[in-house]
Formats: sequence, C-alpha cells, structure tokens
Amino acid sequence: MIKYFQPTIQAPSLDLISVEQLTRDGIKGLIIDLDNTMTPWNDVEVAPKVTKWFLKVKAAGISACVVSNCSKRQRVAVVADYLDIPFVFGAFKPRRRAFRVGMRLLGTEYKNTAVIGDQLFTDILGGNRLGLYTILVTPINDREFIGTRFLRRMEKVLVWLMKHCAPAKPVSPR
Repeated sequence: MIKYFQPTIQAPSLDLISVEQLTRDGIKGLIIDLDNTMTPWNDVEVAPKVTKWFLKVKAAGISACVVSNCSKRQRVAVVADYLDIPFVFGAFKPRRRAFRVGMRLLGTEYKNTAVIGDQLFTDILGGNRLGLYTILVTPINDREFIGTRFLRRMEKVLVWLMKHCAPAKPVSPR
C-alpha cells in the first residue's frame, strides 16, 4: 500500500527537474499539477524560470498537459494558454480518469508518461495507481487551499512511516 505514495523521483521545484533525465528515462509526456507546482496556489503567474523550463521540455520533444483539481476552467486555461499546452480542470485527483484524459491529449502511453506534482495524496497516488513515472516537487509556497493543509499534515505522518516502518532490505550473503 505504501508503494502508491512513493514517487519515482523528487525535485526541489519544477524548473529543477532534469529534462535530460526525463529523456533518458523515455518520458514523452508530462501531466503536471497547477497549484503550488507550476504557479503559487490560486494564482495564474508563471515564474520566468518555469517558462524557461517549459521551453527546454518542448525542445526535447516532450509534450505537457496541465491536470488540475481546480474547478475554475478560466484560471487553468490562462496558464495552459500562456504555455501553449492542453489542460484538464476539475480533475478529482487521485481518480484515474483525469490522468487518462491527459494521456489522450498528449498521445502518450503509461510507459512514457510522467506525473509531476506537489502532493502525495493526489498527484503521486493518482499517477502510481496507473503505474506512471511520478515526480514529487516541493510546494512553491505555504499558501494553499484549507483541505490541502489537512492533507499536508497527513503526508508528514506518511513520510515518517515510510522512513521508519519500511521493510528491511535483505542482506546479501558475503
């Protein structure tokens, strides 16, 4: 069960994810969360370093799609249009449907799609339920939806459990 909450890799922020590593790992499409991953929560401002990262992604031949739980179509559309990428809003992550819609928009398959987000209980769990490559990033800032704040507390407990209660790795005989 705990494996569903473990990301494939972690990064301090979206713009610090290595596009070269994504390419080496065979990633052709990115499903990316909006709030506190691409932009601050409830905002449409994309930082210049994020815009520059998206240019590198496109130059590498990797497609991207915003998949957000935000129910405000216009807010998600503003960011997606600015970056010239498709989007899914009102996603209800971690449900699988929105991830599948994102993959259809990207024209990718399970084996070559990555999910990038700042939450274990939505982005990482949802991506892992489909067997996708998952990347956990540190949230852009502490300001977020009240329900997300509750989930963050639960995430801290889960991270502690993963560190302290993981099954011991077998020791190989010498």
